[in-house]
Amino acid sequence: MQDGLDLADFRSRDTFRSVTQVVTTLGLFALGWWAMWASLSVGYWLALVWAVPTAGLLLRMFVLQHDCGHGALFRDQRANHAVGVALSTLTLTPYHCWRRQHALHHATNGQLDHRGFGDVTTLTLDEYAELSFGRRLFYHVYRHPLVLMVIGPVFYFALFQRLPWAVPAAWHRERRSIHLTNALVLLSLVAAAAVFGPMTVAKLHLPVVAIASSVGAWLFFVQHQFLPTYWERDTTWEHARAAVEGSSFLDLPWLLNWMTASIGYHHIHHLDSRIPNYALAACHAAHPALRSAQRLTLMEGLRCTRLKLWDESTQEMITFREAWRRLQGRAEGGPEPAAVSSQAVS
Repeated sequence: MQDGLDLADFRSRDTFRSVTQVVTTLGLFALGWWAMWASLSVGYWLALVWAVPTAGLLLRMFVLQHDCGHGALFRDQRANHAVGVALSTLTLTPYHCWRRQHALHHATNGQLDHRGFGDVTTLTLDEYAELSFGRRLFYHVYRHPLVLMVIGPVFYFALFQRLPWAVPAAWHRERRSIHLTNALVLLSLVAAAAVFGPMTVAKLHLPVVAIASSVGAWLFFVQHQFLPTYWERDTTWEHARAAVEGSSFLDLPWLLNWMTASIGYHHIHHLDSRIPNYALAACHAAHPALRSAQRLTLMEGLRCTRLKLWDESTQEMITFREAWRRLQGRAEGGPEPAAVSSQAVS
């Protein structure tokens, strides 16, 4: 895979198509929320059924906001910023703050010496071996799917992103973005509560946020935590390899791909973040070199949640059970294990 692969033909942004994406997504989300409210006359259970597709539309909004942050949705950067800020009211994600943090993620994806910028915290096997019992326990709890993809995401989107002191003091624009988003979210909640009542808003919207944030967290996880993937130290790190080998191609069914605005073509997105979401599939089809990315089905992506640590000696993600086996082997003076295939996580 070469950095020189020409993807320029796919960077063109279609204003009509971009506007249509935003308008239809917002309209369908409003319709889904109304269906949840109307379902209360039948039963709360039916409102929760409607919460699933409504959450999918909220997730799609997040990806569209993410595209705005890369300047990939509209040709005019002012339009990207305006739409991104507007969508942040619903996604609960401060636009300019997320934009800067996510740019750091793109710049350091797959670099072992620069982990922590928008990544899922991942330790190497050697780092894990040096931890105390208490810190190992904390890492086990953190990496448990219930924490990483159910409890943690709700806390992160609903609460943590409300805190300006969670970002560097020198990030003035990003801190203002947090304050602006908080104000917009508060105004929208007050308006919704005035119309529907505060308890009704809580009963209906909290499940939507919880589902969307959990699925979004899983998507972000599986985009970089799979077998085989790519991590290197600074001296050997290569951008193109990190993009194509260190980012997955999550091949989702049509409806799920639409709900996630084609973010499953993550290898192409990391190779060139200026390509709009609606051009990613065509780009993938047009360039055979891009098909070398690791393809994951939905079920394979779900199984990747078992992966916990990076073993530098074999260049692979491993489970806690495999880590224990390897550390035991080291203690007993056994040979280093050979790299395993992607089937090991099945």
